[in-house]
Amino acid sequence: MGAARAMGRLGLGLLCALLLNCGQPGDAVNCSDKQYEHKGRCCNRCQPGKKLVSECNDTENSVCTPCENGHYQQGWTKERHCTPHDICEDNAGLIVKRHGNTTHNTVCQCRAGMHCSDASCQTCVENEPCKQGFGFVAAMAEAQMTSPCEPCAEGTFSNVSSKTEPCHLWTSCEEKGLVVKVKGTNTSDVICESSRRSSLSVLIPITAAVVTCLVGICIYCLVHTDLRRRGPKQTEAEMPRELEMQQPEEVDFPVQETLLGGQPVTQEDGKESRIAEQEQL
Repeated sequence: MGAARAMGRLGLGLLCALLLNCGQPGDAVNCSDKQYEHKGRCCNRCQPGKKLVSECNDTENSVCTPCENGHYQQGWTKERHCTPHDICEDNAGLIVKRHGNTTHNTVCQCRAGMHCSDASCQTCVENEPCKQGFGFVAAMAEAQMTSPCEPCAEGTFSNVSSKTEPCHLWTSCEEKGLVVKVKGTNTSDVICESSRRSSLSVLIPITAAVVTCLVGICIYCLVHTDLRRRGPKQTEAEMPRELEMQQPEEVDFPVQETLLGGQPVTQEDGKESRIAEQEQL
């Protein structure tokens, strides 16, 4: 009787242990992240680009097959269907940026001059034109920005109003062997010129100024030299005239006719007394 009781207790313990193990079947199975549990076994998942056809069993592993054309599977999976590629609808303003394959989906983007209407980017809307001094930024349009325009940074410019034109770099005068004539702005490019022309533009005004000064000096010297030469001659020529003006003028006495010994005699006024005395003698 004691032995029977012991055997009964042992059987009951084994039965309880079996029941407990059956109640927690997952405790006996520990699968990796590239596997999945199926009927107490760890079956392999299908690698990216494939889908599951059948689970593993006691004799065979999981059976997988490549995704059909136009479908993809990006990760390790136990799914029996691949995901279809997105379609870039032309009437929604979308174009293909990157074609899909068995492991990646098709990537769409908006046509030039448009940007995504929302975060899902299922449709596109027209961009507002970027005014002068602002450029279109493709990355901002792809990031669903409502205004994919930004001011042109130092060294760049945009001289048009456009939905697609970015800011352009200033022309490098140095790379062309030229020098900067007019510096660029955010709305205009740099204007270059030849270094020889730049030198001439500086030398010509300086040369003109020097020549003008020399001509002025020459004219001044000629005028003063001529005055010095003419000065003594004019003084000598003017002195006789001054002397003539200083000499007293001769007084012309009136002439009278007088008879002397019966002959007429011409005499000047003031000599009558002499003639009268001679007649008396």
